[in-house]
Amino acid sequence: MIPAEFDYVRPATAAEAVTAVTDAGEDAKLMAGGQSLIPMLRLRLSYPSTVVDVSRVEEMRGVRDDGDALVIGAMTTHDEILRDALIKEHAPLIAQATQTVADPQVRHRGTFGGALAHADPAGDLGAVALTLGCEFLAQGTEGRRSIAASDFFDDYLTTALTPDEVLVGVRVPKLGAGWSSHYEKFNRVAQAWSIVAVAALVRRENGSIAEARIGLTNMASTPLRAAAVESALAGVDLTPDAVGAAAAHAAEGSNAPSDLSGAADYREHLARVLTKRAVLAAAGS
Repeated sequence: MIPAEFDYVRPATAAEAVTAVTDAGEDAKLMAGGQSLIPMLRLRLSYPSTVVDVSRVEEMRGVRDDGDALVIGAMTTHDEILRDALIKEHAPLIAQATQTVADPQVRHRGTFGGALAHADPAGDLGAVALTLGCEFLAQGTEGRRSIAASDFFDDYLTTALTPDEVLVGVRVPKLGAGWSSHYEKFNRVAQAWSIVAVAALVRRENGSIAEARIGLTNMASTPLRAAAVESALAGVDLTPDAVGAAAAHAAEGSNAPSDLSGAADYREHLARVLTKRAVLAAAGS
């Protein structure tokens, strides 16, 4: 299909992007890599009055060391994430999840910030951001502010960003010694959206789990932290039986959808199975 008519603006700075979306009003849409927005435009599921293309905003690109954290520019592509040495060293969970995103063509165009701001609950990076305790850096007419990942995802395709704000970057805390990670994804065919996926961070001590953080993909209208299973995992032995018993709590507090890819109870089963796999893989067991 052919998209509905819209105005097109291509700013060169974050400040210009803020001005453009503010001038255009609530009907404006930001376009980063365009891998989610363009299909929606073509299907007329989205019909903005103005598209603000931020692909030329160089200050929103790249990964930098910020002391106890990394700052990832919102316009950093998935492919750049996969090749970045700082990500591999300090936030390998991001690379593990990004490796499962779509195909190489999409990863060369799609962006880290664009995927997060799109806020599709089946997207892989939202649960990762929650699990890592990231902060979202937004720039608007009132300046810049930081939004905790736990406050960023409001509902399906909806975030805490206001109409005059642009997501310019994400602050990722560095993990201390002893942490390991794994992203376990289940989908029907390669390169597809997650039916369910699990982001796992595990800190080991003396053969047991001292602490675990678990994020769930596509188990509600937003990504989730699985608080019940995190509590159940604390202190358990790193054996398949013990981890499996704790993982039985994985779906508690979720609101799994039913759709053509699977019923809610099927997703709940997947959450339990994938959590066990992800935790054991993260712990190297």
